Amino acid sequence: MSKIIDGKEISSQIKSEVRSETDIIKKEKGVTPGLAFIIAGDDPASRVYVKNKGKACDEAGFHSVTEAVPGDITESQLLDLIRGFNSDEKIHGILVQLPLPAHIDPKKIIEAIDYKKDVDGFHPVNVGKLSIGDNCFIPCTPLGITEMLRRKNIKTEGMRAVIIGRSNIVGKPVASLLLRPEFNCTVTVCHSKTADIKSVTSEADILVAAIGRADFVKKDFIKEGCVIIDVGINRVEDKETKSGYRITGDVDYNGCFDKCGMITPVPGGVGPMTIAMLLRNTLDAAKGEIYG
Repeated sequence: MSKIIDGKEISSQIKSEVRSETDIIKKEKGVTPGLAFIIAGDDPASRVYVKNKGKACDEAGFHSVTEAVPGDITESQLLDLIRGFNSDEKIHGILVQLPLPAHIDPKKIIEAIDYKKDVDGFHPVNVGKLSIGDNCFIPCTPLGITEMLRRKNIKTEGMRAVIIGRSNIVGKPVASLLLRPEFNCTVTVCHSKTADIKSVTSEADILVAAIGRADFVKKDFIKEGCVIIDVGINRVEDKETKSGYRITGDVDYNGCFDKCGMITPVPGGVGPMTIAMLLRNTLDAAKGEIYG
């Protein structure tokens, strides 16, 4: 079995499954999954992300709408736009691309989205339901992480899972997921104030690195045979490349490769899974799988 957990391969399988299910509900129920994207401002990275997500929707047979609004849009105007999509029966999922312009409160925007259309899994209702183990929309990156573990038949029950990073987008939700009965991990969350972090990570059977620090996890951070999930995407200077930089994760991939049992590459690991799970969540919304 390969050491590399290929996110591209797994995400392609999921996208194919989503496309097949979409064709079925279109034919049998006359329902086309609909996803609305809202992007405010001219952040280049955000525009690329939204473009890629829109392309994935097209390939899945979804109906998608992108509302690209100027960065000086008022908060009340943005809230009105969200309310319009909340009441649109053709739209099953709403995604507001972050970050937002500085004058807009992201908390207020997220809470304005109908939690039944919150396919990003960021609404407080979905966050709360996740924490108590109820059915809900789960943030796409954590859902993608656990889906990789499941599809690679990686043993989780009774395993020690250590997560580096406590963000609301990855660290906290993936901890909640791995505590669920279908995974039954013993979970530890590390962060910037964790004392002697290496002593904690070196006990991990499953290590999830999500802190945004390039090559932070070194060989002496891990134990022999552990599974490493690298969520980091960092741009570091590299004069030997045409672009002048390279993309690396939070894990020293080359340094850890021989010691770990399995590892996700960067790029090509967790990243492709995020879009695949967004499609999965939107399809489930259209089918009424989460909230009916």
